[in-house]
Amino acid sequence: MLKSMTGFGRIEATAGDKTFLVEIKSLNGKQFELNLRLTPLLKPYEFEIRSMLSDQLLRGSIECTISLKQNSGSGAITINKEMAKAYFQPLKEVADDLQIQVSEYVLGALLRLPDVVVPNTDVLSNEQWKQFQGILINTIQAINTHRNIEGAALEKDLIERIHNILAYQEKISELEPLRQHKMKEDLRRKMEEQLGKENYDTNRLEQEMIYYIEKIDISEEQVRLRNHCDYFLNILKETDEAKGKKLGFVIQEIGREINTTGAKAYDSGIQKLVVLMKDELEKAKEQVLNVL
Repeated sequence: MLKSMTGFGRIEATAGDKTFLVEIKSLNGKQFELNLRLTPLLKPYEFEIRSMLSDQLLRGSIECTISLKQNSGSGAITINKEMAKAYFQPLKEVADDLQIQVSEYVLGALLRLPDVVVPNTDVLSNEQWKQFQGILINTIQAINTHRNIEGAALEKDLIERIHNILAYQEKISELEPLRQHKMKEDLRRKMEEQLGKENYDTNRLEQEMIYYIEKIDISEEQVRLRNHCDYFLNILKETDEAKGKKLGFVIQEIGREINTTGAKAYDSGIQKLVVLMKDELEKAKEQVLNVL
């Protein structure tokens, strides 16, 4: 089964006294590209988090946001009371000497002084880190479930496109003998119109027609086209999780054979079928871009 690069996962869960919200969004991309936004509490574990995401998501343009909700009364900052008192005491002594009241607005000024308000030095315990890893794994599983659902729809559509190309190819195979006969008759008629029926070497004409028809023969292209389409369908059945790049390479080969068939066709019926094949191919190309 195919897996899409497009998906979304969101989990909110608790680890100890902390509640984490993990959101992961994935879009198509040529490689693994990660935009990671972390709560400061998890900065020491950034490498491990990136590694987990890379190992499980493999490919795509990934946005991962991890935010923290505090369950306890502890916040993201701490007020250094001793430092605040150290600033306040001299101010109060000056106010007493001048016999003036210390304004309540002094508190706001104190909070803006250096080292009074400092970041919380809280860290995750080993147990909390293990619990968070479980939250992250569950979120990755959620987005992979979404990717599998999207991938099933992609696979169904791609199978339909390739089968349509094969159906048009069968119609071209039916037209091919008629095309060759028509071309021979057209060449013979033109020779008779230009030179007269008795004034040209029929053996030489036959040789020239054989050479000409061989140059525009499309049988090899049709064989290769069928083989490429069969290979594409076989890749869909493989158990590998990441198939997008391989399918993209095969799609290019399919397109090459279709283009060569069109260039050699010299037949309106075959040209119309080639146009229909190209239309199916372009739709398949768009879908393959989303495959993991």
